[in-house]
Amino acid sequence: MTPAKAAFSEELWKISRKMRTLFDARVRAQGLTLPRARALIFLGKKAGMTQTELADALEIEGPTLVPLLDSLEKQGLIERRPVDGDRRAKQIALTATGQEQATHMDLLVREFRSDVLRDISEDDLRIAIRVCEAMGRNIEASS
Repeated sequence: MTPAKAAFSEELWKISRKMRTLFDARVRAQGLTLPRARALIFLGKKAGMTQTELADALEIEGPTLVPLLDSLEKQGLIERRPVDGDRRAKQIALTATGQEQATHMDLLVREFRSDVLRDISEDDLRIAIRVCEAMGRNIEASS
C-alpha cells in the first residue's frame, strides 16, 4: 500500500468518526438520539414506510428497529398502523409532532452539510464522490 493510500484511508476513518460525533451532538441538543433522528429523516422523506422498508433504509435488522420505534411512539412522534392485505406488516406514520421534528431534522442535516463542506470547491467534491464510489465498488467486489 502506498503512503497516500494509507493516509487517505486513515483520514476517512477520522472524518467518519468526527462527522458522527458532531452530528450526534447536534441531534442530542434537540432531544433525540442519532438512530431516532435518522429514522425521522427517512420517514419524513417517504411517507408510509413499512417497518421492513425503514429497517432496510437504516441498514439495521428488524429486531433492532422495534425498540427504536417503541421510543419514537412513546415520544408521540410516530404511529404504527396495519397494512391492508398483510396482517403482519406495519406501516409507520409520522404524527403532526413527528412531521415537525422530521422537517427540523432535515434543516439540521442541511446546516450540518453546509458547515462540514464549507470552503470545499465543487470540483473537489466531484473528485471525492468519484473516489468514494470507486471505493464502494471495491468493497462490494471484496464481499
